[in-house]
Amino acid sequence: MPRSGSQSRAPLQSQSLSLAWLSSRPRLLFNPLSQIVAQPLPPPHSQGSLKSLTQPRPLLRSPAQSHLPSHPLPLFKPQSSAQPNPLSQPLPSSLSLPKSLPLAPRPSHTLPLSQPRLRSGLQLPPALLLLLLFSVLGPGAGGLFLTDYSTCSPRKLSPFRSFASTELFHFHVPEDTFLAVWNLIIFKEQGGTFGDHCPDQSVTVYFRSGAPPVINPLHTHFPGDTAVPGVFSLTLSWTLPNRTSGIFNVSSPLPGDWFLAAHLPQAHGHISVKGLQDECQYLLQPQLIVRRLLDVAVLVPGRPSEQTLFPHNRSALYKVFVPSFTYRVSAQLVCVGGRGVSACPLTLRLRPKAPPLHNSSSVACGGTSVCQLELALPPWGHWVYVRVETSYRGPGRTIRFQLCVWLQECPQPSLSRALVPGAAMNMPQSLGNQPLPPEPPSLRTPAEGPEATSPPEHCWPVRPTLRNELDTFSVHFYIFFGPSVALPPERPAVFALRLLPVLDSGGVLSLELQLNASSVRQENVTVFGCLTHEVPLSLGDAAVTCSKESLAGFLLSVSATSRVARLRIPFPQTGTWFLTLRSLCGVGSRFVRCHNATAEVRLRTFLSPCVDDCGPYGQCKLLRTHNYLYAACECKAGWRGWGCTDSADALTYGFQLLSTLLLCLSNLMFLPPVVLAIRSRYVLEAAVYTFTMFFSTFYHACDQPGIVVFCIMDYDVLQFCDFLGSLMSVWVTVIAMARLQPVVKQVLYLLGAMLLSMALQLDRHGLWNLLGPSLFALGILATAWTVRSVRRRHCYPPTWRRWLFYLCPGSLIAGSAVLLYAFVETRDNYFYIHSIWHMLIAGSVGFLLPPRAKTDHRVPSGARARGCGYQLCINEQEELGLVGSGGTTVSSICAS
Repeated sequence: MPRSGSQSRAPLQSQSLSLAWLSSRPRLLFNPLSQIVAQPLPPPHSQGSLKSLTQPRPLLRSPAQSHLPSHPLPLFKPQSSAQPNPLSQPLPSSLSLPKSLPLAPRPSHTLPLSQPRLRSGLQLPPALLLLLLFSVLGPGAGGLFLTDYSTCSPRKLSPFRSFASTELFHFHVPEDTFLAVWNLIIFKEQGGTFGDHCPDQSVTVYFRSGAPPVINPLHTHFPGDTAVPGVFSLTLSWTLPNRTSGIFNVSSPLPGDWFLAAHLPQAHGHISVKGLQDECQYLLQPQLIVRRLLDVAVLVPGRPSEQTLFPHNRSALYKVFVPSFTYRVSAQLVCVGGRGVSACPLTLRLRPKAPPLHNSSSVACGGTSVCQLELALPPWGHWVYVRVETSYRGPGRTIRFQLCVWLQECPQPSLSRALVPGAAMNMPQSLGNQPLPPEPPSLRTPAEGPEATSPPEHCWPVRPTLRNELDTFSVHFYIFFGPSVALPPERPAVFALRLLPVLDSGGVLSLELQLNASSVRQENVTVFGCLTHEVPLSLGDAAVTCSKESLAGFLLSVSATSRVARLRIPFPQTGTWFLTLRSLCGVGSRFVRCHNATAEVRLRTFLSPCVDDCGPYGQCKLLRTHNYLYAACECKAGWRGWGCTDSADALTYGFQLLSTLLLCLSNLMFLPPVVLAIRSRYVLEAAVYTFTMFFSTFYHACDQPGIVVFCIMDYDVLQFCDFLGSLMSVWVTVIAMARLQPVVKQVLYLLGAMLLSMALQLDRHGLWNLLGPSLFALGILATAWTVRSVRRRHCYPPTWRRWLFYLCPGSLIAGSAVLLYAFVETRDNYFYIHSIWHMLIAGSVGFLLPPRAKTDHRVPSGARARGCGYQLCINEQEELGLVGSGGTTVSSICAS
């Protein structure tokens, strides 16, 4: 069983298992135009929800289930929107969820956390599980595949309070991956052993590609103008006493970074004393198994490729690289030698970034020998995958076809290029610098026609921005000759914002538009902005939306009535973001191109750690998981939400003031013990009580969660002095009750101060910091009282009045204070329970502090009478203070 203390922060471990399935026919492994054969996709399930993991069959058919987006989904619309700007547009495809999973409410699936079981009831070991996945999920012959395995060390999960209390895991999915399986292992520990007696708590795990997931398990309000991307959500339940697991599989996942966030349910608020009992720990260890193709055929744009689909293969996979300034990808398939209705029983599918799924863009060739499929606005700098499938169910048949892909690019007259920059990714090494052969008549370039005479509407110059890094997650993007931007009516302005991989995904991307109303006084001008990821989307002459086909972005607008528009994206995906600005004039209920109005807007774009620095009721914390940094807000005073802006359960100002006054003024109960100690000539003890009263008052004045806060010095110093004063008060009181010799008492006082300072420096919240010194002092007290009782041969203290009116009440008050502190105090009742704790501890000191020691009174030498002898008998000091003022007894020994 792994230990959380020693392995909670181990680095990511990964290893690769290479398993190859070679075709029966010999083939070149690295021929870029060779045929890659993949596993045929089974028919899709009618339901997108995940099946119970106790049934292994749905898991093994998981490639047919779509978990990645082919179409965007709408984002969450904030309920507390401060501006009327429309933010209801769907996310880009890289940020969206599959269409089968609704976004409101968030997709959540409850899975029993048991591994797939055999009929005998035994759990499958990891090795057998891998072999089962490989044998059943493995594609057909004709491809070489690699299996990668990576794991993270177990980490302790915490109850959810904010995103700062979640555990974040970082994985990387390579390109050409057609299956990713996460094995989630969860187990309990208590006191270093198995936590069989720990209560079952559900574990919620979130998945997101490209950036950490933005979660909202408490259903709080997001700050205004905040776009919330969708995530996958799994709620895991327990079936075994101390160790369970769950499996989450994704077919054709997007390549790149994947993030997992996990937490326990919200805690009930009890403040437990550290070390009082063994804490139940819930640990999560995620493991990732990916299967990827090694030799996917690379298509050369504009070059037809002769391909063959053999009878034992159901599909073939290809890819083409899309360079920048490409606005359309077209694929054309021509069957060779077929006749009749089933002349070409093939289906053509396209998908960017990852192999196509059953719900990707597709076209069925059927009886026609030529079929064509287009993908508009593909993401720049990524692969577009082409899958050719056969729907023929009869006996074995070899199908021959020609496949050609075109990239339609924006014209750039200033550049004389035979190949687009980046097209070398598509060029096989065997071609070298040879010119491309002429195209056959059957494969006509889609660009031929009327559209080829005029530039496309998506081809506009992209203006770069200057990146200025100030600090971690503090980046400003400056435009040249800005920050004001002039927007002529005939064309839009496009800007590129580059977010660095991994480094910039843990902050908040903010965008602000401000319209200069003086520049558009003559016409009713509205400036629209469209922010998209990885490819710009041009706004048309009458367009007021920020979506087209499979591409969707974030829309915002400014006008004379609403001059400022803001957009905030927490945890943005890295890469290049494109902002398109276009000015349109309103005519009635529609928009048209302006005639002679050049709008001027002020653009401000920056990356910050948190939303508005979490406001006055939150603290922005910089967190780290291994080598990945991210930021999150930690709210206080009852405020909640991603930016600490949800005031549904917030504490009012009057309540904050009342709690502060109670916690501070309750320390005045130490004044009576101070006065009593001075009157009893316990000056050193009185100084300790004064020290405790002073620093406890100002520590609680600085420790308040709201805005009623007053700090006279650093918070850490105040906390240390408060804890030290509290422990020293207990120490000196018990030592004073022991009635030791002055030298011994002073040595113990000094030794206690040094040892307590050391203990507090090690752990301020540990149970033994309070219990250890108290037990040691009580041991000294019991030893001193026992020795005195044996020497006097009667109980010490000897009088029942001292026990009844002082020792018993003081002990009961101190015991009640300890019980309240250990078992009753919660976060909700902290302000008055802890105030009662202050008063009880101070009151117990007044009862337990011993009275002043009586001094020796000696009879002067002249007191001896003539003719009579006297013997002076001095009583021992009566520590209890229950004797009269006279301390001597004179006995006559006169002789007659």
